[in-house]
Amino acid sequence: MKRKSNSYLASPYVVWSMIFIVIPLFLIVFFGFTKEENGQYIFSLENFQRLMDPIFFKVFARSLWLALVSTILCILIGYPTAYIISKAKVSRQGILILLFILPMWMNFLLRTYAWMAILGKNGFINTILTTLGFNPINILYTNTAVLLGMVYNFLPFMVLPIYTILSKMDKDLINAAKDLGANSYQVFTKVILPLSIPGIASGTTMVFMPAVSTFVISKLLGGGKVMLVGNLIEQQFMTVGDWHFGSAVSIFMMILILLSMAFMNKFGNESGKEGGGLIL
Repeated sequence: MKRKSNSYLASPYVVWSMIFIVIPLFLIVFFGFTKEENGQYIFSLENFQRLMDPIFFKVFARSLWLALVSTILCILIGYPTAYIISKAKVSRQGILILLFILPMWMNFLLRTYAWMAILGKNGFINTILTTLGFNPINILYTNTAVLLGMVYNFLPFMVLPIYTILSKMDKDLINAAKDLGANSYQVFTKVILPLSIPGIASGTTMVFMPAVSTFVISKLLGGGKVMLVGNLIEQQFMTVGDWHFGSAVSIFMMILILLSMAFMNKFGNESGKEGGGLIL
């Protein structure tokens, strides 16, 4: 009876998965490995062969590069932020985290549009520069603007997993390292940083995946001048109408993301050792 009850409760999830996960994936695979001739669909690898075109290679390279740089910047900014929050009083940590994730309650599009007002020709930054007597700078519709949008929108996904690891870290390991004569730098590099690597790995995955596949940020802040993989897929489905090539690009991105997840999960698992072995 219990098994029947559990299967009955799980049935809505199975139906939801079939409609919104399995069937869309099947359609993507179907269109990716076929082409239409004389009203019929035939098996073909032509869509994947088109991915070798130098034009599309530049799009993939630009997407990977911006995603990688934004991920590194999120680590450089997010780790100190998470560390500072974890060192604050327990009563204040919740408030600090709340203030940090508060902008996430706003719609993603509105947050991105706000950067257009900040980086625009008559935006906040250029207004300050002209007031101080400097010439305005052109940031909007460049790779820099897209990079800033990525870091701003995805930074919380780096801070939260690192903060979770740091806040739950065993303080006895830190005290033991200090008792053994380790200074603050050694405690951080030999104990705190190695133990927080799983959080960094998790944050890296959570930032890199949406960054490499985003199309809203590059469309708004790039103004159509910065073409990323997400924009290429959207263009094939919504503008060109070539679902076959768009599906092939989507399959390629799914494989790339799955490989990245597998690598980061393996890296995080291998790094998640007990601190006693890391102090030595």
